[in-house]
Amino acid sequence: MKRKRIPRAGGKVEKTRPRGESAAGAMAEFRDRVWKLVEPVCEAEGIELVHIEYQTESAGRILRCYIDRPGGVTLDDCVDISRQISDLLDVYTDHESRYRLEVSSPGLERPLGRRSDYNRFKGKEVKIRTAEALAGQKNFTGILGGIQDDEVLLERENTTVRIPVQKITKAILINNDGVGECISQI
Repeated sequence: MKRKRIPRAGGKVEKTRPRGESAAGAMAEFRDRVWKLVEPVCEAEGIELVHIEYQTESAGRILRCYIDRPGGVTLDDCVDISRQISDLLDVYTDHESRYRLEVSSPGLERPLGRRSDYNRFKGKEVKIRTAEALAGQKNFTGILGGIQDDEVLLERENTTVRIPVQKITKAILINNDGVGECISQI
């Protein structure tokens, strides 16, 4: 949907969101478009696109792509993917706001972004944050028990906590045996 341009006082033009579109929704939509562009590039290089973050930080907007492969990624991998997707994003995204692109390994605290990750890393220790409180809390730590019926199973203190996937805002591995982090910025 096209954005309307509304003149402000002093003749400047301000971009506005279509009615009903939130900033968070626009950011999520942009992240989804980026994923669809970046994933085929990564796959062609034998690299897994692990996670994408698009957020505002103190230095401004950051588009951060996490990549991995068996044995880990090198700084050269991060630089190569960064260059390829930078050009791709310039051509195929119409994004009005400036951002800094970073391509990084997931590091020691690998984010879990796909549903399949919850089964892939079953038995590993994880931290999970939810959008709203479940049983009086939003932050959970425990041993990942996989995913079942759209719920992530988390073993903690001899009980199983069931966390609906759609309520998870962040999930990361703790003490993953991965390689250290490399970051390439453009």
